Formats: sequence, C-alpha cells, structure tokens
Amino acid sequence: VQLQASGGGLVQAGGSLRLSCAVSGRTSGSYVMGWFRRAPGKEREFVAAIQRSGHSTYYGDFVKGRFTISRDRASNTITLQMNNLQPDDTAVYYCAADGRGAKWPPYSSGVYDFWGQGTQVTVSS
Repeated sequence: VQLQASGGGLVQAGGSLRLSCAVSGRTSGSYVMGWFRRAPGKEREFVAAIQRSGHSTYYGDFVKGRFTISRDRASNTITLQMNNLQPDDTAVYYCAADGRGAKWPPYSSGVYDFWGQGTQVTVSS
C-alpha cells in the first residue's frame, strides 16, 4: 500500500488547513489510519487516528477540539481538518496505516506498518 499526503502550506495563526492522505494499493478501510507530526528538533508526535469503520476517533491531548480526522471511502482518502492553527502546530505531518488494528488507541508510531512522505505545515504568528 502507498500513502500520499498533501494539503500542507503556510497559514497565519488562527487559520485552517485540510490535509489529505490518498491510499493506493488497497482499500483504506482495511486499515486503522493515523496522523503524526514532527516539528524541528522534536520527537514525532501522535495527532489523530480513526478506526476502520470510521466510527471511532482519537486525538492527541494538544488537539483540544481543533482538528477532525475523517474517512472518505469513495475517494479512498483520509482527511485531517485543522482549525485555529497556532505557531506550535508548525511541523511536517505524516499519515500512516495500521494493518493489524490490534491496539486502540494507536498513539504509538510502532503499530503502524506504512507511512506517507509527509506534508509541511507552517503557521506564522
């Protein structure tokens, strides 16, 4: 399976971005999907995850209601809607796929089997 993340860019504080992760090679519904991010000089950080069914989601503590992860089965895409972005949200954002789905919530990067290439999000103050 291949993951292609897109939608990053430069936005002012308080603005919004919508990230997309296109899944190819297999139906995205076969995987628990997640988003992670890595800011310069920091460890990779869990952002959000969504179960195969799409009925359950889980977010990192810092999200605080600002982000929403969702599935679009028709386009085989996972999206991350990010609102009220702040400079601390500046990072490269990665989507990932967990084929086993054995652990929920899947906030550990070690449970994911496949990773996209990342998309840069920059938030100016």
